[in-house]
Amino acid sequence: MGAYMLREEANHWWKNARQRIRAGGVVITWEIFKREFWVKYFPADVRNRKVVEFLELKQGNMTVAEYAAKFESLSVFSPYYNTAEAEYGKCVKFESGLRPEVKHLIGFSEIR
Repeated sequence: MGAYMLREEANHWWKNARQRIRAGGVVITWEIFKREFWVKYFPADVRNRKVVEFLELKQGNMTVAEYAAKFESLSVFSPYYNTAEAEYGKCVKFESGLRPEVKHLIGFSEIR
């Protein structure tokens, strides 16, 4: 019974969210769905902590692959970086978190 009620609530939420998004003439992509889902089902304080964690993220002792994975997983919490217009800024943010010796090896132009 509880699972059914949760499923119904989620279906009702998505039906309303989908209507609202489509009314704005937006094509619903996986990224848009994820953003809507995060807003609905993650408390604001958790999202805010994740945004701060993303903004303060540095490579530190992580490999580049580990840093990139962490960067991508946290970037979903920062709506600004999840638009096509922000792609350049997202690259700059990624580069700024790399260790200096890694930045020197790859050069800035290769990521952007």
